[in-house]
Amino acid sequence: MGLQRRRFLTLAAAGMGAALFPQGLQLLYQRAAQGQPLTARGFGPLAKDPNGLLDLPAGFQYRVFSKLGDRLSDGTPVPTLHDGMAAFPGPDGTTILVRNHEMYPGLPRAFQGVVAPKDKMYDPIAPGGTTTLVVSKDRQLLKHYVSLAGTSRNCGGGKTLWGSWISCEETISTPEHPANRGPVQKRHGYNFEVPISAQGPVTPVPLKAMGRFQHEAIAIDPKTNIIYQTEDRGDSLFYRFIPKEPTNLAAGGQLQALKIKRYPKINTGQDFPLRKPFEVEWVTITQPDPPLDTVRYEGYDKGAAQFVRGEGLCYHNGEFYFTATSGGEKRLGQIWRYRPGNTSADGGTIELFVESPGKEVLDYPDNLTMAPWGDLICCEDGDDNINRLVGITPQGELYTFARNALNDQELAGVCFSPDGQTMFVNLYHPGMTFAIWGSWDRRS
Repeated sequence: MGLQRRRFLTLAAAGMGAALFPQGLQLLYQRAAQGQPLTARGFGPLAKDPNGLLDLPAGFQYRVFSKLGDRLSDGTPVPTLHDGMAAFPGPDGTTILVRNHEMYPGLPRAFQGVVAPKDKMYDPIAPGGTTTLVVSKDRQLLKHYVSLAGTSRNCGGGKTLWGSWISCEETISTPEHPANRGPVQKRHGYNFEVPISAQGPVTPVPLKAMGRFQHEAIAIDPKTNIIYQTEDRGDSLFYRFIPKEPTNLAAGGQLQALKIKRYPKINTGQDFPLRKPFEVEWVTITQPDPPLDTVRYEGYDKGAAQFVRGEGLCYHNGEFYFTATSGGEKRLGQIWRYRPGNTSADGGTIELFVESPGKEVLDYPDNLTMAPWGDLICCEDGDDNINRLVGITPQGELYTFARNALNDQELAGVCFSPDGQTMFVNLYHPGMTFAIWGSWDRRS
């Protein structure tokens, strides 16, 4: 064991005391570790859904639309593997949803991919992409259509400040190295921008300066226009992209990775103290678009910190929250909080906000968003046949808001309508989108 590792373990052991645990959170963690029922502030117990789709607390209801087997307004079939999604304000009180489909070459034919004209596909044999949905104020689907095609493993993403969605490819497949996902004709591993104004498939433009790696999600700091990015790898990094032109990402910019000061090359997956901020700095990636999957290796060689499967990412009130899906002592997930500095030269701080003490509490956190009432809402992608939406209070207490009652597939793409009255979330497969509403002011 090296000196740096010993010093960090000593720091972690000292930091895991009660001072870093709010009292309520400490009791919850102790109970979960002992296998006792977990209670926290929330909306009450879940009621069994008579339709066998989605269990919700009493006082809530849902509507399902744009599901596998339906036809889009453009006549093509609704693709499956519904994943990351964001909600935007539309005309006349409508909500515009842009939704990822994590399709990739080599899937069985029953897994319907995105259909579009060949001249609107980035890669003519890649079945992933996005669809756009327009939903009325009373939660009726008005239209839905393809908006990006020819991409692969469109997993997460994020909304920009100028009315568009960034769709992220979670793959590094190339024609020479298809990454066990079936053949491709172009290099993949990029982000693509989809304006909400698009009425059909856009011309796909890979945003190469943002990096070629297994992207997951993005979120933007409105003060600086810096774009933060997660990577879904067991040895992933946390990135930021400083664009040359904030509203023109194709113009390029600088890609950097987070490094924790005094602890270069640290793996944050275990032995990390809760609620203790660490100062960070950023190292520059000189080869953001390499021929092989080497972006994270370059960052790590320069001292960047490793996270265990970075996935969901959101911004709220000057802070970023992101998930490390299988990090932590139990390898069941962590949620990190990053506070940027006032300028790009000021690195900011990072801290471990929540760590799962057991599957009963939180099992593989994935996509997440900030609810209008100030709690994080996190989608689980666990392996125990029960996937939920988990609420996390500002104090770090956890509660269950919804449960997939149909199968063992993940819930994904959780987001809220601009007026905060409707929650939208996807069931990954068979793909379908839920609109959920009810007594949001009942949380106690």
